[in-house]
Amino acid sequence: MKTTSTPKKDMYAQITEEIIAMLESGKKSNITWARTGNGLPRNHKTGAAYQGVNVLLLWTAAMTHGYSSDRWLTYKQAADMGGQVRKGEKSVSCVFFKTIERDSGKGDTEKTESARIISPFWLFNLDQIDGIEKPQVIAPLNEFQQIDAAESVLRHSGAVIREQGEKAFYRPSTDEIYLPERNRFASEIEFYSVALHELTHWTGAKHRLARDFASRFGTESYAFEELIAELGSAFLNAELGFAASMIPNHAGYIESWLKVLKSDKRAIFTAANQASKAHRYIIDLVEGNQSEQKAA
Repeated sequence: MKTTSTPKKDMYAQITEEIIAMLESGKKSNITWARTGNGLPRNHKTGAAYQGVNVLLLWTAAMTHGYSSDRWLTYKQAADMGGQVRKGEKSVSCVFFKTIERDSGKGDTEKTESARIISPFWLFNLDQIDGIEKPQVIAPLNEFQQIDAAESVLRHSGAVIREQGEKAFYRPSTDEIYLPERNRFASEIEFYSVALHELTHWTGAKHRLARDFASRFGTESYAFEELIAELGSAFLNAELGFAASMIPNHAGYIESWLKVLKSDKRAIFTAANQASKAHRYIIDLVEGNQSEQKAA
């Protein structure tokens, strides 16, 4: 007797659809990435921050359901810590990647090839769990502290930043970032968000992270790089305690991002991964340069 099995879900397509839905709603609210708590979402048991597309999935879930905590646990982790997920609560699907070795299928059993496999795992917000004390809420940085922290990132990144002209851009030919004078912005927070966006572009230079997606995305490669820069800025904003990131021509960028995501179900995974790499690259640079300065 034949049995029919449930078709395996295409996780790339499923998650891409979730991000597309969030971006579509963002066209109305003019906010691309929303977040809760004091920074990037973290695992409450290990303290490790989530990365890549998982950040977007957790931010989206927190925004949708109104969670106040940026801490997350698997069902088992919650139980191990003496907690209990409340009945009826729904988890958030996140993903991890692992590399496996398998037969190349070319007739020679000694030859293998590596394959990257996507697998799901499920998280619950601390707001959904009883029996676990929430961490003490750290007072958010005031505006002066936020600005000081952002200024420190720009200064210790080592990037050449020139405040002149009317447009914000990174010029690869001279390896320089150009920003309008900060008094041209509506607020200093807006200035730093744009600066961090351009700083993410700066990390893509050949002698840094060497990002080049022209062969994959063709004429849409510019929009894809802008998506990476916007995500990188959002991750850096979260690190610095800012509430959100926003760039000029916001609606126009969303339209171009949607076009890329709808044509390539893996694009958001690549963009979020590249943004996490850029975020980490900048923070490592800043921390290293700060340490050298203190030791001098």
